[in-house]
Amino acid sequence: MTEDLALIQTVDFFTPVVDDPFRFGQIAAANALSDVYAMGGVPKTAMNLVAFPLGKMPLEVLRRIIQGGLEKLKEADVVLVGGHSVEDDELKYGLSVTGLVHPDRILTKKDLRLGDCLILTKPLGTGVINTAVKGGIASGENAEGAVRLMAELNRTAAEVMAAYPVHACTDVTGFGLLGHLAEMVEGTGLGVRLRTRDIPLLPGAAEYGRMGLFPAGAFKNREFREGMVDFGISVDGVLRDLLFDPQTSGGLLICVASRAAEDLLSALLKRGVRQASIIGEVSEEPKGRIDVS
Repeated sequence: MTEDLALIQTVDFFTPVVDDPFRFGQIAAANALSDVYAMGGVPKTAMNLVAFPLGKMPLEVLRRIIQGGLEKLKEADVVLVGGHSVEDDELKYGLSVTGLVHPDRILTKKDLRLGDCLILTKPLGTGVINTAVKGGIASGENAEGAVRLMAELNRTAAEVMAAYPVHACTDVTGFGLLGHLAEMVEGTGLGVRLRTRDIPLLPGAAEYGRMGLFPAGAFKNREFREGMVDFGISVDGVLRDLLFDPQTSGGLLICVASRAAEDLLSALLKRGVRQASIIGEVSEEPKGRIDVS
């Protein structure tokens, strides 16, 4: 818009991932806001997007969804300025979000630099745990942990990383960790090395993965991107699939200069981003590929 002001506009909506309408609204709002945070921006306004099956569900369900979304917007200091609703056979909810950023501070997926470290701010596993919940297998504790994580804003992580030499960033959502990382690597002429021992997982994720409770999206992600990934022999099949597990409202994947990585991690932990971890680094080899050990 001007030399020191740019707009970020994004939109995201989906079908329910939990049974509780209020918490679904919270998760959908947190998820929609994440794209602005991932680009280094500050979300300012939002508009609701609603598809609702009138006659099949009481309007109280819709009211609670909207309330949940509004609570997250207030937490983010974002103003709800309107929205649009349609009648549909399938319930859907999300938001269009507008944010502000300085043009010189816009973060994209495509500026990896040799030697940079990769920091992941939330653990993986929401896809497999949500599948276990649908199957009536997940424990209440594990299900609640996944819901809390999905409803958690990436605001704090975005605020902290703004003070450090971050070169690229994305949020980890439907394509899974490896799918989104592949987007970052593609076309750069660089490679990435990941250390699975440092990748945080939600409690129960590996257990339910061993039961085969992965959503269909995990296998689609693997089919699409596994050609770019080299797995070490020590990485078992369940962990491989968890790295492709589609996430809902996942964390930020931050590419930061190596000299500042430990300081950024320490700052994130101090601000309450408790499961942030340095999970790998950008390397010269394997070019255009991801090495997972």
